[in-house]
Amino acid sequence: MNFCPNDHDALFIFAPSKIAHNTLVVSKIILNDRMQVYQPQELEAKWYAYWMKNHCFRSVPDQREPYTIVIPPPNVTGVLHMGHMLNNTIQDVLIRRARLLGKNACWVPGTDHASIATEAKVVARLAEQGISKNDLGREKFLEEAWKWTEEYGGIILDQLKRLGASCDWDRTAFTLDETRYSSVIKTFRDLYEQGLIYRGFRMVNWDPQAKTTISDEEVIHKDVQAKLYHVRYQIENSEESLVIATTRPETILGDTAICIHPEDERYTHLHGKRAIVPIANRSIPIILDEYVDREFGTGCLKVTPAHDVNDYALGERHDLEIVDVLNEDGTLNQHGLHYQGQDRFRVRKAIAKELAELGALVKEEEYATSVGTSERTGAVIEPRLSRQWFLRMEELCKPALEAVDNAEVKLVPEKFGATYRHWMENIRDWCISRQLWWGHQIPAFYYGTDEDFVVAESAEEALKLIHTKHGNTDIKLEDLRQDADVLDTWFSSWLWPLSVFDGINNPENEEITYYYPTNDLVSGPDILFFWIARMIMAGYHMRAEKPFSNVYLTGIVRDEKGRKMSKQLGNSPDALKLIEKYGADGVRVGILLSAPAGNDLLFNEDLCTQGRNFGNKIWNAYNLIQQWTPDANQTPAEGDHLAIEWFENRLAEVLTEVNHALDRYRLSDALMMIYKLVWDDFCSWYLEMIKPRNSKVINAEVYERSLELFEKLLVILHPYMPFISEELWQSMRQRAEGETIMYAAWPQAKEYDSKVLKSFEEARSIITQVRQVRMDKQIGFKEDFPLLVNAAMTNQFTSIICKMARLSSIDQVTETPENSVSFLAAGHTFYFPLGDSIDVEAEKAKIVEELNYLKGFLGSVEKKLSNERFVANAPAAVIDNERKKQSDAQDKIAQLEERLASF
Repeated sequence: MNFCPNDHDALFIFAPSKIAHNTLVVSKIILNDRMQVYQPQELEAKWYAYWMKNHCFRSVPDQREPYTIVIPPPNVTGVLHMGHMLNNTIQDVLIRRARLLGKNACWVPGTDHASIATEAKVVARLAEQGISKNDLGREKFLEEAWKWTEEYGGIILDQLKRLGASCDWDRTAFTLDETRYSSVIKTFRDLYEQGLIYRGFRMVNWDPQAKTTISDEEVIHKDVQAKLYHVRYQIENSEESLVIATTRPETILGDTAICIHPEDERYTHLHGKRAIVPIANRSIPIILDEYVDREFGTGCLKVTPAHDVNDYALGERHDLEIVDVLNEDGTLNQHGLHYQGQDRFRVRKAIAKELAELGALVKEEEYATSVGTSERTGAVIEPRLSRQWFLRMEELCKPALEAVDNAEVKLVPEKFGATYRHWMENIRDWCISRQLWWGHQIPAFYYGTDEDFVVAESAEEALKLIHTKHGNTDIKLEDLRQDADVLDTWFSSWLWPLSVFDGINNPENEEITYYYPTNDLVSGPDILFFWIARMIMAGYHMRAEKPFSNVYLTGIVRDEKGRKMSKQLGNSPDALKLIEKYGADGVRVGILLSAPAGNDLLFNEDLCTQGRNFGNKIWNAYNLIQQWTPDANQTPAEGDHLAIEWFENRLAEVLTEVNHALDRYRLSDALMMIYKLVWDDFCSWYLEMIKPRNSKVINAEVYERSLELFEKLLVILHPYMPFISEELWQSMRQRAEGETIMYAAWPQAKEYDSKVLKSFEEARSIITQVRQVRMDKQIGFKEDFPLLVNAAMTNQFTSIICKMARLSSIDQVTETPENSVSFLAAGHTFYFPLGDSIDVEAEKAKIVEELNYLKGFLGSVEKKLSNERFVANAPAAVIDNERKKQSDAQDKIAQLEERLASF
């Protein structure tokens, strides 16, 4: 049986049973609590509660093939936005399909502790109470942070449930919970012992607002319009001066040298001289280095080792003094002289004014440049010299690069492979320490100076190391001081596929060996390097195997103008309000209708309307079916079995295409195929073909076969529209205790008869054109008319053509009948006799007008095809298309001329 524990009664029951003479009877029981109008919100609340109550999403290791996805853990500070909606809908489609394919599907949820964002939230809340972080102290602050997390941390997970996310919620992990915390600390210790983690004094990216370092990947570069200040430096003991351009005059007070190219003949006479720093009146050396570009500006460079990466390298080569003029919050310190305590940007304007007053500002001009900003806070980043912890990346990245190059880990779409390679080949050591309190505290314990430390998983273990390895037995536990910094949030996230199964602490446990490697990861390309690449590194280094097989990279959700959706622009709809308005199924369909892998999607709320309308169409189709009364004694209508034969073949054809698309992560394409199959083929054609014409009684076997087809449609719809598919699937038949559609079997894509499909397409064309004639000529659909054709009809769907086009017969004629409308279909010319109901002169005028247009069109096509240059240079497909236009126009002209002659 395919079920989870279930105590919910079926609402509609269609139970087949055998009675005398092997006659099939279908009994229909209608219960009173089913809604007659589609109200998605009520369905969603009912069925999600049902799934949760019966642990339908739960997964435990067993004999089945596992299929595993780990959720990209959203920030614990987060609320559901359009990016989450897209990402998690895709994951849910994949996980629900895997269940239907009979796999043991496990989707692990969780949240990220988000050091910078969460600490900022807690600091702000404390500030509202008049409490500062530092006054409170670390221990009390962490208590407040945990309170905030417990109060707000589960919001986004509850919102994902509204979307229909079928995660195994019993597995919910948090990057700061006990298992994940110990995993991170153990990993740090292991990597340190392997020589991959080290402590060094280097220039880092400093976020003055968050007051912490951030990695290179967390720096967002933005193009800005700035000012370029040309400043005069006086040569010591001389009337001569040098002019140097800078965008950051506030750092002049930290200058410790002026650099010129040793071969620049303009400045040969200044070799060995010194210059005076404006305002500070400090003497600095003029140094020589080939780093200077002689062609840029004046060919002179001011050197500020504390505030520029390249200047720092120059300073190291020339043993220059380092003068840091900035505090950690971006204000100037004592080296800023009378600007001490003022913000760097305010000082920039003030110091330019002072330089001008001193006659040291030669000029200032507009200048387009790029500045680095913090991804989290938006603050302009400061290069800052600091002692930090680093992870060596060169050794770690090699197997991770090979894995993608060899397609052991596949990126979808493949275009991201080049970007991945570029980043991996230019990787730098990862600064993993952060000057925060909320997070995994670095397990380094100091017992003397800052150079006297050990790395251990606990203070007790550290003390043993000091006693045994270092021979210092005088040190006591209370003498130890743990490093105050915490680890970069990504240092816990990169272990996620391992740590959610406790694979760091217990590398041979049943869960890690069963579920790992995971199958698919769904993420945005913006964290390809922050997270995805690092997880691949961690997997190969710690377990010698990939963490996942495929990475599905979604696009960015944009508005109709192509702008990224954001709160700042006010162009991002409230995700929960969309669900309330259109239903989760409607929103899921809407967002996936235009979500090709790796390409940005232009979101339009009308797509959600389309999704809701699709649900309504399915609902009404079911209501139509349940209105019919099945009767085993009712003779099948002519064409009923043909209709079944056609739709079974059509279903097999589309299912083959859907499987092919889903296996290649073309979820949007697969959805559109299913959408058209249900709306067009099933609702608009199949149901109309079998619908009883003069009563509501239908042959029982035809009814049962139709239910079977509808049931298959609901199953393939389920990954996209879980709620309505569950509701109707449960209503359709009497289900065993505990059954759910999510464990039904995905239909098998059988072989299909293309001849049947072609024959029906011809029939569909005939029906459509007859209907169009009726509409154009305002001929009602209640009266049957004969249809004439110039050759014998061999189409197997003739009876269906007659039924759906309201034809009394289809008869062959050898001559063009008078007063008739003709059309081409299926290689034949058909005539719809109009009798006296037509205005001959008006009809002739229409035909002449259309002929004139077609002849003009044909002339333009033939002119193009007679152009030798066009034919020689245009692609073959373009030429073939033009020739098809020519042929179609010629056929239509011949048909119209024949029609005209008939009048």
